[in-house]
Amino acid sequence: MTEAPIGVFDSGFGGLTVAREVLDQLPHESVLYLGDTARTPYGPRPIAQVREFSLECLDRLVEHGVKALVIACNSASAAVLADARERYAVPVVEVIRPAVRRAMAVTRNGQIGVISTAATHQSRAYLDSFVAAPPTVQVASQPCPRFVELVEAGVTSGPEVIEVARDYLAPLQERDVDTLILGCTHYPLLTQALQYVLGEQVQLVSSAAATAADLFRVLTDSGLLAAQDNEPVHQWLTTGDPYGFHYLARRFLGPEVEQVHRAFVGRADERLAAQ
Repeated sequence: MTEAPIGVFDSGFGGLTVAREVLDQLPHESVLYLGDTARTPYGPRPIAQVREFSLECLDRLVEHGVKALVIACNSASAAVLADARERYAVPVVEVIRPAVRRAMAVTRNGQIGVISTAATHQSRAYLDSFVAAPPTVQVASQPCPRFVELVEAGVTSGPEVIEVARDYLAPLQERDVDTLILGCTHYPLLTQALQYVLGEQVQLVSSAAATAADLFRVLTDSGLLAAQDNEPVHQWLTTGDPYGFHYLARRFLGPEVEQVHRAFVGRADERLAAQ
């Protein structure tokens, strides 16, 4: 069981930044990634539909014999975490709470900012996760809808990114935040631009890095860490176009994405299979 892969699920490409951190922090672990690109984005969809699609994808990963599940999607984490932990016999890790815990640990003045997609901002998933924080901690959430478009277009630096970042981050700078949660798995690719605008005094918390660290903890506590001599085998699945996925996946993650396979998941993929 310890040599079984870790299942990583996302609605599209952003979760590949989580997979990248898993490969870096747990180099002996195999990864089985599934991106539901045929039905992305999840953000604008009703929460019941997000739950349905997410469970279909997670079911498929469990059928492949994974030893743990990582929900590398903010919308899916908010919609399905409790159900997933009841439904599956393997540990389930998500992206929201690990980032919140990390931000609480590193903030110095208690002023924490969260940047995310509009859908995650509206869901209040991050704000609700701070409900047990002491009153000295103040959290400000800022939607940054253009960031995902820029990243998927390959624009992660330069004047346009800096201008957009300054516009989005200005309200958080007025709040004197000293810690910023990157509340979308696309955002780690903008780290240098965000740090440039905010200054070195602001600590950036990547939900991807925090999630991989939490996964290490969960696997260690469960006795599921792969042996040091394990030779990992990584697999990449998408419900959409494998060729388009391969192009973007190598930008997000790197040369480890050698071959991408189509995965047929749920009723939406019955239609795709008939084409």
